Amino acid sequence: MSTSDISKDGASKSNDDGVCDVNDMLNNMSTVDIDNNVSVCASCGKEGDSNNMNICNKCKQVKYCNAVCKKKHRHKHKKECERSVAELHDIELFKQPPTKEDCPICFQRLPVLNTGYRYQTCCGKVICSGCIHAPVYDNQGNKVDNQKCPFCRTPHPTSEEDAVERLKIRMKAGDANAISIIGGYYADGLYGYRQDYKKALELFHRAGELGYANAYTNIGYAYDHGEGVEKDEKKANHYYEIAAIKGNVQSRYNLGNMEGDAGNTERALKHFLIAVEGGYTPSLERIKDLYSKGHATKEDYTKALQLYQKYLGEIKSTQRDKAAADERNRYY
Repeated sequence: MSTSDISKDGASKSNDDGVCDVNDMLNNMSTVDIDNNVSVCASCGKEGDSNNMNICNKCKQVKYCNAVCKKKHRHKHKKECERSVAELHDIELFKQPPTKEDCPICFQRLPVLNTGYRYQTCCGKVICSGCIHAPVYDNQGNKVDNQKCPFCRTPHPTSEEDAVERLKIRMKAGDANAISIIGGYYADGLYGYRQDYKKALELFHRAGELGYANAYTNIGYAYDHGEGVEKDEKKANHYYEIAAIKGNVQSRYNLGNMEGDAGNTERALKHFLIAVEGGYTPSLERIKDLYSKGHATKEDYTKALQLYQKYLGEIKSTQRDKAAADERNRYY
């Protein structure tokens, strides 16, 4: 029922004679399902086959018997529609995102820090630093030189040129990660690729459509900083949100900062907590800062510490610690 037709105590408006006008109620109510296949037009109250009725393009929750009724009811439905869309969007935005995949060798959760894992240009697998640098032994227990991919046993690239050629093969095979990496080469002008922001964005979009969340972070960054496109905070926010929903913690952190800058501390805290659970250390520092300034409670900070400890418990291993003796393989 439209909020404009409800009194403060929640009762429906009545006619002068005290009898509730049923037609008025039907004219302003959202779709009411009579059975599985019959719905009521939110404008005129006429019943119809729910599969053949017009639906609100934004909230997807209100149905009409035809386009005329849809247009007629638009001004009455606008505020309710905007509220519903905002609520549905926040449900999607703040729901628990997918966690980072496991290492295909040790089956432990992959760390967030990019020095804690490696993308293999031979097979397209992402393998943790511990398994990359784990010693290999022969049948007699003797340590042997390990210059092969731990997953597919292909010898490591012999040069940067060799690695780039392998990336091109992975790209042609539709590997979203490889596509995004080459997009980054275009953005930064690396490894023989001329700097071309337009080409970089084209590849980032392609990788994102194939399911690679990090690519959307790169697109958001481009709009956030005006790299190859006109600076546009709204578009940056849009692509950061797509990446965050898909599980990218850096975009989640960026959204938290944007909300904090706008004075929306509660929403910022929500983003930071999700990013901390995903293992993004800078978010823990932001929550600590909010707590020290009185914008977050002790319970909020305690929860953040607990979430981060849980993450560390899932990624730590003896082999990864050994690899991390070299700072280039640090994983937390």
